[in-house]
Amino acid sequence: MARTRLTEEDEGKTVVDADGETIGMISGFRGGKAYVDPDPGITDQIMSRLGWENVDEDDYALDSDMVAQISDDEVHLMESA
Repeated sequence: MARTRLTEEDEGKTVVDADGETIGMISGFRGGKAYVDPDPGITDQIMSRLGWENVDEDDYALDSDMVAQISDDEVHLMESA
């Protein structure tokens, strides 16, 4: 069974849609909710890999019911209705 529950260990992972297109990166967690940076720069990527949270007003909340599966490097989203 594929894992679908996001944890803080997923910070820095690439988020891809159902078609495999990259839509951003998990930039951090706030209030138990994961946030996606749709346009992460190299600094954001390094900060996330080091575990330094970088959630800002340009990031979007990711509802856990949108996650199809989580791999070692990516968060795969379900197909939108």
